[in-house]
Amino acid sequence: MSSLVDDSKFLKPWLKKQLNKLGLKTFTPIQNNCIPEILNGKDCIGAAKTGSGKTFAFALPILEKLSEEPVSNYALVLTPTHELAYQISEQFLVAGRSMGVKVCVVAGGTDQMLESQKLMSRPHIIVAMPGRLADHLKGCNTFSFDTMKFLVIDEADRMLNGDFDESLQVIKGFLPENKQTLFFSATLRDFVKESSIIPISGDAFEWSEESNVATVDTLDQKYVLCADYDRDMVLVEVLRKYKEENEDANIMIFTNTKKYCQLLSMTITSIGYDNVCLHGFMRQKERVAALGRFKSKHTKILIATDVAARGLDIPNVQLVVNHRLPHSPKEYIHRVGRTARAGRKGMAISILRFPRDLEFLYKIEEEIGTKLTEHQVDQRLVERIFMQVNVAKRECEIQMDNNDFDERAQSYRRKQWIMDGKDPDVMEMKYKEKQQEKIKAIRKERKQRQKEREAAEGPIPQRFKKTMEDKKEIITEKPKSKPKKQKRNL
Repeated sequence: MSSLVDDSKFLKPWLKKQLNKLGLKTFTPIQNNCIPEILNGKDCIGAAKTGSGKTFAFALPILEKLSEEPVSNYALVLTPTHELAYQISEQFLVAGRSMGVKVCVVAGGTDQMLESQKLMSRPHIIVAMPGRLADHLKGCNTFSFDTMKFLVIDEADRMLNGDFDESLQVIKGFLPENKQTLFFSATLRDFVKESSIIPISGDAFEWSEESNVATVDTLDQKYVLCADYDRDMVLVEVLRKYKEENEDANIMIFTNTKKYCQLLSMTITSIGYDNVCLHGFMRQKERVAALGRFKSKHTKILIATDVAARGLDIPNVQLVVNHRLPHSPKEYIHRVGRTARAGRKGMAISILRFPRDLEFLYKIEEEIGTKLTEHQVDQRLVERIFMQVNVAKRECEIQMDNNDFDERAQSYRRKQWIMDGKDPDVMEMKYKEKQQEKIKAIRKERKQRQKEREAAEGPIPQRFKKTMEDKKEIITEKPKSKPKKQKRNL
């Protein structure tokens, strides 16, 4: 249940005045429930749908307490991505402007010496990515968090799933025992409460939205069926049709890898759609500039990997397209959460290969508690642009080969292993073996689930039969006009 900011008894007048200046008139449910408990000194675990105001749920009580005891390194906020780190810092600065709050971002992508100088300038709030902060702490034994009162783990389900354990273990050694620990995310799992690296008290206050549906009611979720070979053509047709009806709409397109994100951006640009891309191999200045162009509506299309899936608050995104499905249903929830924020309407369209992606569609529907409906696309128009899109993609692939994108990815991995004191050749071999095992396991699980589904519903589930009858020739026969793959001149 929401409440008016002016009527709240748990925030001081200066902070309520600042919120009114920002146009925040009412608290969201997660803010209304979590802020008083945090102010009362309790650890907190908060979960709510994307766009529900989770950042202010921990930022406001921290600023309230900081105003009573303005000391350096008062709070540490750990988050998984560069973009989210900068966004959180902006919200602290905006809400705490009248008290002159100092915020330091430690997220990499800039000179490490400059970041060290900012850390030593005694900021009130530090917002950091675990890996970069751990590097600073390992290189400077004199740095102290003794005055820290708050530790916030944002996107806790991602932060505590094991990927950041090594860095978190380093950070833990510098943290004081007497502090409040706050976990926030759109999706939470049981292992979050049981984390041994960042433990939370047994009597921590827990709050989550009571809803069987994991996505907001104002989000219209759809799917489009495609074949293995015409996914990009379907995407272009979806874009064309939507932009024709919504000329000024902001659109986010998600794909799974850095290389394909870059390739898709180049392909869409060559076809005539101005866009920016966002992925982990871009320099920090490039990432900030790309996000800035999209937020300011200078560019209407953003193509990104999952670095843009969590936490980013871009209010006016009308459409999210999953060009490739994410690796888990949880990530799907975060992706589609970039639209339909703060009560606005939005649409999410996922492009599915039939029948390979059906099992994952069922997982998503089970996770979110609702079924996706079909988004109609004219297959004749898809066929008509097949040659144009395919040739544009091949030309962009040749350009990317010249940029040695795969070698850059390998060099990045090897650099990280060397910094960690590991043999890069041995680690590269293990990495490739692990990737192969992962692919085999996924294929095996997919085949098993498909057999179980076919035994229960038949080869084609009832809900897809009409669609498949209409598109049978398109799905089962490749177009005769498909060109041969161009050979690269060495």
